[in-house]
Amino acid sequence: MSTIGFIGGSGIYEALPLNDVREVEYDTPYGEPSDAVTIGEFADTGRQVAFLPRHGSNHGVSPTDLPYRANMYALKKAGVTHVFASNAVGSLKEELEPGTLVVPDQIYDRTKRRDLSFYGDGVVVHQPFADPYSPELVDHLTEAAESAVGGEADGDDDDHSGDARVVKGGTYVCIEGPQYSTRAESEFYKSQGWDLVGMTAIPEAKLAREAEIAYATIAGVTDYDVWKTDSEVTLEEVLENAERNQTAIKAAVEEAVRTLPADHECDAHTSLEGTINTPTESIPEETKERVEPLLGEYL
Repeated sequence: MSTIGFIGGSGIYEALPLNDVREVEYDTPYGEPSDAVTIGEFADTGRQVAFLPRHGSNHGVSPTDLPYRANMYALKKAGVTHVFASNAVGSLKEELEPGTLVVPDQIYDRTKRRDLSFYGDGVVVHQPFADPYSPELVDHLTEAAESAVGGEADGDDDDHSGDARVVKGGTYVCIEGPQYSTRAESEFYKSQGWDLVGMTAIPEAKLAREAEIAYATIAGVTDYDVWKTDSEVTLEEVLENAERNQTAIKAAVEEAVRTLPADHECDAHTSLEGTINTPTESIPEETKERVEPLLGEYL
């Protein structure tokens, strides 16, 4: 049975309820991960879960400086095939009020200073990325969230019963940070019809695809960004709402882990097929060794 990864965003620094827990520190060619990976059996299901707090247990690393490649490489070495992530995000739409949970299906990349790929140094890989989140996992995570917290998963504007409203689909615009948006930027993002603004979707989603890991995220809305004339984003507001959202997010992820079929497959699991543009014999041996956990079966 495959291992499921859970990457905790702002406000989520502890693993799901796990048995037989161990902490594993992974060495990677891309440096140290944000923290040790906590691995254990989820709720007597036999399913192994590997948890990693994205910013570290003390939230000591900014979005730009996060070791995204080391984090995903470590999860790959841990045998992870599916990742559920969480994000704290600002809303670009009136109807996506703080406390809403969104399972996005698109990303717009506005980052500027991040390493976006495992590859290079003598190996070129061109992967399709039209659907940055695994569609199969988006469906599953949405259904699990709706079941766990009671919100409706159709993306309409009606009021919903339950602990949180759940919305399926939407575009997450990923900014560099660590500063929040200017008002002009926020108004532009809103004018494009985008839904959420955050700082950590990229390159995490790209690296998951490069590692053939199915990836989806559940984003908890913490604020209205600054497009709203009566809104100013403060750290206090973001942290307070992130803490309020964490119970619903963890309940959704727990349900997603509990109900994921043991034989669940996504197109992401074979996403490297036909994408390596460099003949194997031309790839430097040092590079081959570095990417062997990722490309080994294709070289």
